[in-house]
Parts: sequence; C-alpha cells; structure tokens
Amino acid sequence: MGSCIICGKSVEGRICDLHEEDALFEFRGSRADQLSVDRYYRGSVDGFAEFGVFVDIGDSVTGLLHRSELDQRLDSLDWEPGDAVYVQVKNVRDNGNVDLGWSIRQSEREFRGVLVDDPEIGHSVLLENEDNEDDEEDDEVEPESTADESTSQSDDESSTDDDSTASQSESESTASAGAVSRASDADRVEGTAAVGGNDSGSSAAAVTDSDDTEEADESQAETVAAAIGDLDDHVGADVRLEGEVVGIRQTSGPTVFELQDETGTVDCAAFVEAGVRAYPEVEEDDYVRLEGEVRERRGELQVETEALDVLEAEEREAVEQRLADALDDEARPDTVEPLADDTAVAALSEDLVEAATQIRKAVLTDRPVIVRHANTADGYLAGSALERAALPLVTEQHRRADAKYHYFDRRPIEGGVYDMDDATKDTTTMLDNRERHEEKLPLFVFVAAGGTRESLDGFDLLNVYGAPSVVIDDIDVDGAVVDTVDAVVSPSADSVSETTSTALAANVAAHVNEDVRDDLQHLPAVSFWEDIPEPYVDAASEAGYDETAVSELREAVALEAHYQSYEDKRELITDLVFGDDEEDVGGLAGHIAEQFREKVDEEVSTARANLDHRTVDDVDIAVLDTDAFTHQYEFPPESLLLDELHRDVRDESDAVLGISTDTMYVRANGDLDLHELVSEVSERVPEGGVATRSVREGTIRYLAGERPAVLEATLDVLADEL
Repeated sequence: MGSCIICGKSVEGRICDLHEEDALFEFRGSRADQLSVDRYYRGSVDGFAEFGVFVDIGDSVTGLLHRSELDQRLDSLDWEPGDAVYVQVKNVRDNGNVDLGWSIRQSEREFRGVLVDDPEIGHSVLLENEDNEDDEEDDEVEPESTADESTSQSDDESSTDDDSTASQSESESTASAGAVSRASDADRVEGTAAVGGNDSGSSAAAVTDSDDTEEADESQAETVAAAIGDLDDHVGADVRLEGEVVGIRQTSGPTVFELQDETGTVDCAAFVEAGVRAYPEVEEDDYVRLEGEVRERRGELQVETEALDVLEAEEREAVEQRLADALDDEARPDTVEPLADDTAVAALSEDLVEAATQIRKAVLTDRPVIVRHANTADGYLAGSALERAALPLVTEQHRRADAKYHYFDRRPIEGGVYDMDDATKDTTTMLDNRERHEEKLPLFVFVAAGGTRESLDGFDLLNVYGAPSVVIDDIDVDGAVVDTVDAVVSPSADSVSETTSTALAANVAAHVNEDVRDDLQHLPAVSFWEDIPEPYVDAASEAGYDETAVSELREAVALEAHYQSYEDKRELITDLVFGDDEEDVGGLAGHIAEQFREKVDEEVSTARANLDHRTVDDVDIAVLDTDAFTHQYEFPPESLLLDELHRDVRDESDAVLGISTDTMYVRANGDLDLHELVSEVSERVPEGGVATRSVREGTIRYLAGERPAVLEATLDVLADEL
C-alpha cells in the first residue's frame, strides 16, 4: 500500500481515484492500450489537419485533439510542432486510435502533482533529470537524514513487519527521498511539497528538512525591488513589486493576479491548491506589495508569488500617486499650435491639453471612450474629429480587429441635454459590460452637449459609479457642471459667439493625435452656418474645400444627423467628412446637400407664409404654430427650421417664436439668457410649469393647458429684454 501524493489516503500506487484528474502523467509505454482513460498527459504537437491537431503522447503513441475540443479556432492557435501541450485521454479505440480532450490547464505548475505512467512499474515521481537517475542509483547515494526518519517512522507504524518487508520499505523511502531532492524547482508550486511524496507519506519532511534544500534556500539571491518593465533583467531572481491589481482570474490550478505599475503589466501566479482562490482578501483595484520569483513561461514573463500584501493608508497613497503621475506624464501631450488663428481657442490651451490627456489616458488604460454629442451638424463634426484622432491609438493599443468598435463609440443625444433617460441607458450598458466582460467603466466625452444645468442629474448618476467625464462645448458651461465633471473645454462668456464645438473638439483631437492634424483642417469651417472666420476659410481651402464644398458638406451632415438620430452612422459620416472610401465619394455630399436644400426651402417657405407677427412695445416678434404649419417628425426638425427661419426674417423681426402644444422655440437677434427668460415667465405664470428644456436649442417647456398664458408672458418678457 502507498499514500496518495495529494490527500495522503492509503492507495495502491501514488494517487487515489478522486485526485487522479489533478495529476499530470508522463507516458512511458509503447502502445495505445496502455493509456488510462480520463488521465491528463503531457504531449507534444506532431502536426495539424483540417479537423484537429495530432499530439504525441510519449515516444510511441499519437492521438487526435479534434477541433471541437479546443477553446478557440484551430487557425488561431499559436502552437508549433514540438510545442508541449497538456491533454486528457478521452477514449482509446479498438483500432488503436486515441481521442484526446483539451485541458484548461496548459502549464505543468497548474497540476497538483507530476507522475510517470510506466505500464511496467506503475507510477513514480517524475524527476528533473532522469538521464542521471541510473547513475545515482548505481552510486547508492543515500540521503543523510531523510532515509533514517522514513525508516524509523515505518518501524513505528508497523513493528510486526518481517525483515524483508522492512527492507523493502526502507529502500522505497530512500529512493523517493532522493527523487524529491532532485525534483525540478520549476515544477514545484507553493503549497505542493507533498507532490514528491512516497508510499509512507514522508516526502514533506524530505522537502522541508533536507540539507540540500536548506543550502539552496541560503544560496538564493536577496529579494530586490524591481519595476515590471525591468523584469527581463531579473529572470530566475526573487523580486519585490509594488503596483495595482488590475485583473484577477482563477484557473483550475493557480490564481493569477494581473499587476500593473508605472512601467508595465505582468501576470503573477499564486498557488494554494488546484482551483482554490489564493489570497482571497485581495481584490481588483487594490494596491499591493508582492514578492516572488521571475520565470519565463511560453515566451512570456510570469512571477511565481511567494508573498502578497495589500497596502493601506500612506503606503497605498504613495504607490497610487506614483502610478497616477507616471500615467499622466505618458498620456499628457505636448501643446500643439491651433488649427487656425482663433483667439477663443488660443485662450484655452491648458484646457485643450487636459481634455486630450483624459482621452489618451483612457486609451492607454484600456478604458472605453464614449463620445456623447448633439445630433446636429456641429455635434457630428465635433464627434467625428475626436473619433478620427482616437481610433489609430485604439488600434495600436489593442491588436483585436474589432477594437475600434469595442473601445470607442459615438452616441448622439437629442437637444444637447444629457438627461436621466440617456444617463440610465449608459449606466445600464456600462454596468452590464463590467459584469459580463470585466470591462472598465468608460470615459464619457460630451461634445456640443452637457454644458448646461439641465444635464446635472445625468452627470450625478455617472458619478455614483465613478465614471470619468469631459465636456467640450461652445457655450459658457454652467459652473455647477464644471464642478461635476473631470475636465471642461469651454470659451469665456465674451467669446461664445466666436467659435463652435467643432472648432474646440478638432483642436482637442489634434492634441490627442497630431498625426491626423491635416485631416481636421476643414472641419471648423464646415461647422459655421454663417460668418465663417477667415482663418478657418483659409484652412479649409488649403485642405481642398472651397466655399461650395464647405456648404455642401455642412448641409449633408445636418441631413444625415436627423435620420436614425440615435445612431453614430460611423462609416457613412466618415465617407462624408473625410472621403475615406476608396470608391468615388466626391459627389456624395453634393447629392445629400441637394436633398437638404429642397426640404428646408419648402418648409421655410411654408412657415414664412404662416407667421403671426406680434408687436409689443415696438418690438416685432414673429410667431409660428409648429403644430399646424410644419411636417412633424420629418426633416427638417423644428430646431433647424427655426434657425433657418430666423436667419431669413431677422431683418424684419426682432425675434421668432415657434410654439407647439407644450414646447416653445425662442430665437432672438440680440443676446438672450434663456434661464432668466424662463424665470421671468414662470413668475408671471406660476401654474404653467415653465422650465428650460435645452439652452442649446433655445427651447422651454410648459403645461399644455397654460399655453396661451405662457405665450403672452413670453412676448412681454422678450419685449422688455430686446
């Protein structure tokens, strides 16, 4: 009788039936029928076929690992002939064919023991250098103390054994102890000393107490502090690392902690028992100090963890700050020249760098970037500028073919307001992705959106979960919003009318990725509906866009922004804005712009004919009933129609109001503070439920039953303001 090398149970041989699947076997037989079904064996890749991989088990038997058994596509395997693999024998057919199964454990250290499967002698402990085994046995070298201890223990347990039995026990104990002293350190893992055990169960003492082991421990190099990026210089040495745990995965063998410091990331394997979580107190986002030996596994570095401690208080703060500073240094771009001579942009140099740093940092740390932009021409152009800059960085960071869709997304929103409906959708999606795919919470970048207090509820929901956010808007962003988000790019109050969100976002994009600077030159000019600043006209001209091309592109984007308004339409917008399609897309913008002009001209003509001009204190205000005189839910939307109508009648009217059942659009020739307007109207109609809907769109809401009173109050307040 012997003892199971894992649980110590008395068995015939070295392993009990319960733990046989936890052990790895090296086959020394010569025929397929000598294999044991359900055992895991070390093999080597022999060759490939369309239906699977041929694997040599030992020197004389070859089995088939069918492609249906693999956890990935056959053509994605990085195996080469001769590579070591670990497989399970599923079936041995009568004709000698061997069916193999995939083992989730693909390294020797993930098994709890390694045994030789020799049909002639049964199993024995696998030695590191068995070529020398015969020579060592011939020399009859007996371990100094282990053999005596084993023999003594055997005598105590069975004093009635005859002389021949005692002699046999002593011989086996001696051989096994010698095997332990020669076992490969590379094949041992923490907590598995019993793997090298013999029938009497004395191997643990051999590992712990042998003079050879003590001398080896004393000769080990002192643990040195190291950076992950320098581990190539420390292979085989004991190191001490400090960093953040950015991932934890439990294999069927060890627990693998993904540790990151300011120089890189490395897998650190910790083993207690096969499939059992090591250091259960350690969680993702913890900052830790880890000690272990650096080893190379299948061409990649890995640290075999010997000690792992969670850092607290000042120690954690110091490491956390060190990593944050290093990431900021790596992500922070140099200041680049503005795309054109724009004083509003030049005054925001530091803000542009900070916003670009947030985006670059997200890409470097595998954090998805979600751009939320208004579903207008300005919003789409601004969002596309950031997309143009970020996608090459995402592709460089992630080699996956779909990375540019997985780590960057644009999501248009209505009215430039990030309300609770939008925030709830985003929060639900990001939490689902975190739970199902272990994805980091995204960075939200709001462009031509989110700059007013109407978005605060949405931002507050994101902040509950700690999702970072950036706002890029051409309005004077509300102070409460500035205090809520992580970075803001917004012109000063006296420069609001001089720039657009696209001009701001394109300059942020040039900081994110200066390589795409030339692609962005024409975008600011396209975003101005009128009075394009001369520097942007020149920049667009240098990029090959004359006045007609700029106008057509603006109108084409505005039309497409309306249809499927909640979709990013990435490829179509890219073709329009950058002309990336290899096919001729030169006429695409012109074709779509022609539809824009036909639809808008018809609607403006109809609306103009049905304006109700109201005069209050010599102020002319044109009122349009949008319920009666527009095609609702069709192009153009009310906001764009009122913009066009206001430009058309501004010489004869001081303001234009578009009024529907419960919504009013306000357009005025002079500066108008919509929040002050709403406050005044609300005081005059306290039962009207008057509230700002979207400052960017110039819209307010009220109760439908109070529509007449709200209209009259608005006319009076406008007359006073204008």
